[in-house]
Order: sequence, then C-alpha cells, then structure tokens
Amino acid sequence: MKLLDRYLMAQFAKNLALVICSLLAIYLLVDFFERVDNFLESQKTIGLAIKYLLFKLPSIYIQLIPVCILLAGVITLGILNQHFEFMALMAGGINVIRIIRPLLIAAALFTLLTLAVGQWVLPATTTAANRIWYEEVNNQIPRGILRDGRTYFRGTEGIFSFLRPDLRKNEFKNFSFAAYDAEHGLTTLLTAESATWEEGAWLLKNGQQKVRTDKGGFSVKIFKTLSQTFSEQPDDFFVPPYKMEELSYSKLLRQAMDSKAANHEALLEFHRRFSYIFLGLPLLFLGLPVLLSVHKTKGRDLTYAIPASCGLAFAAWGAWSAGQSLARAATLPPGIASWSIHLLTLALGCFLLKKHNQ
Repeated sequence: MKLLDRYLMAQFAKNLALVICSLLAIYLLVDFFERVDNFLESQKTIGLAIKYLLFKLPSIYIQLIPVCILLAGVITLGILNQHFEFMALMAGGINVIRIIRPLLIAAALFTLLTLAVGQWVLPATTTAANRIWYEEVNNQIPRGILRDGRTYFRGTEGIFSFLRPDLRKNEFKNFSFAAYDAEHGLTTLLTAESATWEEGAWLLKNGQQKVRTDKGGFSVKIFKTLSQTFSEQPDDFFVPPYKMEELSYSKLLRQAMDSKAANHEALLEFHRRFSYIFLGLPLLFLGLPVLLSVHKTKGRDLTYAIPASCGLAFAAWGAWSAGQSLARAATLPPGIASWSIHLLTLALGCFLLKKHNQ
C-alpha cells in the first residue's frame, strides 16, 4: 500500500501546486491593476509596486490555502474516479477511507507547512508590505505601535505607554506618560496603576508624578487619585488594525494569554488566523464524499464536482466569517466562533464518508 500512498500524495501535491499557482496569478494580476494607480499618483515606481506584491505573496498564499486544499483533493479523487482507478481499487477490496487517507495526510502536511509560513515568514513580509502601502504610498505614518502587549503612542506633549485590555472601554492599565525637552531630557514622568477617561477628563489612580525642578532635580508626588489634563483623548490612541496582522502566532498567543494585558483583540486575532489555516482539512473531509455523491448521480465528469466543491467552500467560509463577526461583537467566545464550523464540517464529512464506505 505504500506505493499507492506515494502515488496519491504525489498527485495531490501536483494538483495543489497547479491550483495555487493559478489562483495566485489571478490574485496578483487583479491586485496589481487595482493598486497601480495609487503608486503612480504618489509618484512611486512600478518596481516598488512589484516589490509590494512580492511581499504580499505569503499573505495571499495563506488566504487561498483552504480552498486550494479542497480543490486539489477534489481534482485528485475526481481524476482517479474518471480513469476508473477508484473503481479498480474498490474492486480490489480497498475501502473508501483507505483510499482517501493519503490525501488527508498530504493535506495535513501542507497545512503544517502553511502554519510554519505564518509563524516565521508572514510577520516580516506583512510588515514590509504594510510599510510600502501605508507609509510610502498613502503617507499614513502611525504614531502608535504594539509591542509585547503594550501600546506606545507618541503624543503632542510626550510619549504614552499602557495596557488596554478592552478596546471598547476607556480603561488603561500600567499607565505612564513621559515628557521631554528639546534636548531629549526628561521633564515629567507620570506612572499610575490605572487611568480612566471620565466625563472629559483623565483620572489616574495609585501612582506617582515626577516633575523636573528649575535646579535640575525632580520633585516626586505620590497620589491615590490625580486628575490630569492631556491633549490626547482615548480616541487618539489609535493603532492601525493592520499592526495586529504583523504579529506571529506565538506573539499573539503570548499577548492573548498575558493575565496582565487580558487582550481580547489578540485572543480574537489568534483564533481567527489559526483556525483559518486549518479550515482546509474539514473542507476536504466534506468535499470528498460530496464529490463521490456527485459522481454517483451526475457521472464522472468534473463539470459538476468542482462547482459543487467551490459552493461548499464559500458556504463554509461564510459560516466561519459570520462566527468571526459574532466573536468581535462579543456575542460568542472567540474559540467557539472560530472552531465550531470545523467541528460541524468534520462531523458531517465523517458521517458521509462512513455512509460511502458501507
């Protein structure tokens, strides 16, 4: 059976490469013509646009991999059935589950490869692509950054640093503000256990205030509550959403599990990105028995099988996206919203496979 496994896995890999290259080419072509005007209007070269698209390749690959895995499995099994090889294997006493097992193993290996790309390749390329698009082309220079769960923001009077557990609330933990003079010397340092924005004013709790005196020293004031005036309001502490996309899975997980930060956005982003990569496996589990059913009723031609598989992929993607919207609205926990479609699709696929195996 090892020969059969190698043959089916090689066919799956070949078809997957064909599907990925085809969809990548279409995606890049459409994306190029959509964005080339922006590059020309900002007086950037076509070479920079091509460089931007090259940096986008890992991101596009991860976006396409679930449907590519489904299509590669459907095409491989469809060609096997079309050439009567599937029937010969069944006649030889090999059941359906044993035949498709190499396809599932190959799909799992490519999923793990995609996971590695998302962990070690995607953060650097996404950062480079975002820098070109937002900063060089659109002149949108972000004043805030995320690092190890903390937000650092350069305001008009100084630099803010804090943890913001919930973006929907104006509550900040481990808050600090530092102001400097023209020679970059520290003039004011405010630290507080928490800071809140209430009725148009900042209220700091349990902290200290250091202010430089005329003699060059610092006066220190310990406070339990302090009302402070800053030029910035919570709405000004805007870190572009794409900054979260530049984090690796391990950094997202650390940020999400940090008890001090309790970052809901990081947890939501981690489940969203991680579950999307694994969406191809349950789609394949469901797509293969659907293909066998289509072949049984409509014949061995792939004319019906591929559209049925695409419809299946869009339906699963739509359900998964709806779950993400519910999670973002805090209607469902991120884990349930992100992984429930996987479990439902796997259960239905296993049921149909067992039915075909009888």
